[in-house]
Amino acid sequence: MAKPDIYKSNIIGPIHSRRLGISLGVNLLPADGKICSFDCLYCECGWNADHRGGRFPKAVDVMQQLEEKLSQMKADGEALDVITFAGNGEPTLHPEFAEVIDRTIDLRDEFYPNAKVSVLSNATQIGNENVRNALLRVDNNILKIDGAFDATVRLIDQPSSKDYSIRQVVEGMKEFKGQLIVQTMFVRGEHDGQTVDNTTDEEVSAWRDLMREIRPHQIMAYSLDRPTPEPDLIRVSREEMTGFVQPLIDEGMNVTVS
Repeated sequence: MAKPDIYKSNIIGPIHSRRLGISLGVNLLPADGKICSFDCLYCECGWNADHRGGRFPKAVDVMQQLEEKLSQMKADGEALDVITFAGNGEPTLHPEFAEVIDRTIDLRDEFYPNAKVSVLSNATQIGNENVRNALLRVDNNILKIDGAFDATVRLIDQPSSKDYSIRQVVEGMKEFKGQLIVQTMFVRGEHDGQTVDNTTDEEVSAWRDLMREIRPHQIMAYSLDRPTPEPDLIRVSREEMTGFVQPLIDEGMNVTVS
């Protein structure tokens, strides 16, 4: 299996996303390094320690690249479903994140008014008012919860902050009043001699309770699809994940499994 690696540019694609459609990626992180408040076992960009260095790119430079790409795609008659902020780490860490979102919405309206703007975030910055307000302006505000218990998330996502708390994240997500999508990676395996598993009956039941409390517009459940820095992880089947979320579907919640 190929090793995870970082993206080498600030504009990525367009590519076909299994969850979002035809997506043009925007990487607000360094093209030569990774900056993230998590160090997830499954991160397609690899371990933080393997890609240290680099500075945040200037917002004006990234937006110029985005404008040029959108203009060229439009001229070539290419389709576009979504502009997606992801890349080499956590996009909301960029100091000009809010301004970037405003400019991106303007560019979307100019070139592809029917396209969505999406942000894939680990939710560690939603307590920041500027970040929260910016996320409320995008079409798909996609925030991560990979477990219902602090110990589980600390093992799978390895947050850099010692103060990270699932309860605090849940309370922050409730502030969005349903205007968010919660994304959860289901995974099992081993890491440094410890069992990794957020798919036990106890874990899944507690996770469902959090979804009922947050009441997001949509829930995305998924599992491994790309190389991971921790090799001893196991993909969870679509059928099994469907079983996890079926009670929520039965209750009328919007859930996708991929």
